[in-house]
Amino acid sequence: MAQTKRLLRQFDLKARKGLGQNFLIDGEVLRLIASAAELTPADVIVEVGPGLGVLTKELAQQADRVIAIELDSKLAALLRQTLASFNNVTIINDDVLRVEPGALLKEQKVSSLYKVVANLPYYIASPVLRHFLEASAKPETMIVMMQKEVAEAIVAKAGDMSLLSVSVQFYGEPRIISHVPAQCFYPAPKVDSALLRIDLYSQLAVAVSDEGSFFDLVRAGFAAPRKQMVNSLAQGLGRAKTEILPLLERADIVSQRRAETLTLEEWARLWRVFEERKDANR
Repeated sequence: MAQTKRLLRQFDLKARKGLGQNFLIDGEVLRLIASAAELTPADVIVEVGPGLGVLTKELAQQADRVIAIELDSKLAALLRQTLASFNNVTIINDDVLRVEPGALLKEQKVSSLYKVVANLPYYIASPVLRHFLEASAKPETMIVMMQKEVAEAIVAKAGDMSLLSVSVQFYGEPRIISHVPAQCFYPAPKVDSALLRIDLYSQLAVAVSDEGSFFDLVRAGFAAPRKQMVNSLAQGLGRAKTEILPLLERADIVSQRRAETLTLEEWARLWRVFEERKDANR
């Protein structure tokens, strides 16, 4: 806390509510993040939202390279000054959602695998996850601090799934490392956080040849998540129930089920049935 307040005073900065800035002030949690990343001297880390750079220093001391992406131009200037002694740290002042991971690695002359470490503002957590999971150059591991309820939704099993949990588990295995109380941040947010680790699969969790059409179907299935699958799909796809029912039957999915109960394999099976129907109608 004292170090955080000193840096903010020294550089005439305040936490910007509009950017969801909450600075981590708990040393134990900082060490937990670094430990969860299982850092090695060969690792390349892409850090999203380095803030005041306290975690950045920890990462730089254990990894080969740290590429830190900071949206706030004042914080980026602070980081360039306070981390000047680390020749393995690069500060990029940009919106992470505008930075294509493959292009970034090429620009930084990095050809190896990389890990993502991020302390994310709550409002941007899901878009940042999708940004890296769907990238052509995917990380091998993501260690992400986010709102506890969002992390719990991501690791949910069939019976309590959501579009978000399907979207993450399609690419990798998520698990919660630890819950982190609000008082570990300054200023303290109104909700608690969780540290989430996602280990990406070398192959997708299910055999799907077209990710775009697969997720179009999943989004349609969750269009009205409280409704039965047949009704939700009909609404989401703009088709008649009489058209959807035989496709669900062919996929061996009871039409009265809800989207939250389907496993990834069942979504893939349903997608194959829809694709077969498309091919037959061509």
